[in-house]
Amino acid sequence: MGFRYYYADRIREMMPEFRGTDEELQSAIDDVSLLYKSAIREVETRLSILSDDFDKKHSYMPIHHVQSRLKTFESLMEKAGRYGIEDPLNNLDTVMREILDIAGIRVVCNYEEDIATMSRLLLSQEDIEMIRVRDYCDKPKESGYRSVHVVIAVPVYLVNKRKMVPVEIQFRSVMMDAWASLEHELRYKNKGELTPDITNYLKTCAETLHKVDEQMSRVRHEVLKNDSKYSDY
Repeated sequence: MGFRYYYADRIREMMPEFRGTDEELQSAIDDVSLLYKSAIREVETRLSILSDDFDKKHSYMPIHHVQSRLKTFESLMEKAGRYGIEDPLNNLDTVMREILDIAGIRVVCNYEEDIATMSRLLLSQEDIEMIRVRDYCDKPKESGYRSVHVVIAVPVYLVNKRKMVPVEIQFRSVMMDAWASLEHELRYKNKGELTPDITNYLKTCAETLHKVDEQMSRVRHEVLKNDSKYSDY
């Protein structure tokens, strides 16, 4: 079964409080997996089509690469506990309603300005529901982190029903992604703790890369201005 990502006996060992049978637990886990993996595929396909069409019209692909992940069942239950959801294993409908980042996609664009382009094109599609937008480009986090986080609901068509499934999408430029990936690795290796000096240095690095982002964008437009094949861009 291609969409299976956790097995009932493993979950039962960690969380014995589920009141149903192992078969019922397995079915519930498979439902979560199928829904959110399908939503990820749906969004990835839409992004790929948009990027291909943009390339056809403007001879330029704004997306550098796309990554996706499905939150593990253990981390989903752990987050449900932090959200104050009582008995989450027996209340999966509440968990799926309250937690919006079970499915996650990272869209890494070539330039910062491509972030607005791709997010706008995706959000303009008629059957997409916009749930939330958090713009950390205009207002970076204290750490220096920049990105645009968009939560949408995308339709997933099953055999007998249509479900709107939330997906969190992080739009970043290549420079933003490089900084965020390395900063995350450093925090992970140090169990989430960094000294104030290191934290300030990383923030300075984020500002430097942001300036590089802006400079590369200016260079890009200078090249496009002088290249006739981009004259309609």
